[in-house]
Amino acid sequence: MNLQSISRTSKREYQKRIGSTRRQNILQRKFNVSEPNRVWVSDTTCFQVKDRYYFICVIIDLFSRKVVAHSISKKHSTCLTTSTLQHALEEREHPRQLTFHSDQGVQYRSKAFQMLLHVNKIVQSFSRTGRPHDNAVAEAFFASLKKEELYRINFKSEREFYECVDNYIIFYNRERSHTTLAYQTPEKFEDLFKQKRKGIRPKLDKEFETCDFEVSD
Repeated sequence: MNLQSISRTSKREYQKRIGSTRRQNILQRKFNVSEPNRVWVSDTTCFQVKDRYYFICVIIDLFSRKVVAHSISKKHSTCLTTSTLQHALEEREHPRQLTFHSDQGVQYRSKAFQMLLHVNKIVQSFSRTGRPHDNAVAEAFFASLKKEELYRINFKSEREFYECVDNYIIFYNRERSHTTLAYQTPEKFEDLFKQKRKGIRPKLDKEFETCDFEVSD
């Protein structure tokens, strides 16, 4: 009948062989980044509106904590992560020498997502299994989004939910100050960096006379 046996351990052996090269934790909780577009971190979360779950994916520039791209979907699929990354690449004009860090979710390990990283010459880094602190910046963003905004509203429609997420991210990038950024907003922090690179003396708030662009977790 032309039947052939297949080893049931073949997949496990294959994953063991490629695991050391494809799932390295390059970031190692080193959240200090010297300039934009060197390290992006990403994560997804779900939120229930009435009887339906929505999945939110964000990509954050570790230097300024700015959310450079986000997407919302009714399905937790590879399409959600790949579309978010494509949006981020277009928004930031396809930066080079970029490292992308996330957890080990199947969407981030999918062939389509890893191919997108490969085409754009992006190095992939993974959190260790069961170690959410390895991706603390992305985790902290979702905590702020839910506590400061989503949990406070009884959404009446899907459109209202989408608009709320969009508006919060605009607020987060443009108006919400961060202690790790010398109490500057993410967009302001990047503007100060650009001014310093061009040799322009940055204008800081009166309370803060210096800004060395060193950030911590």
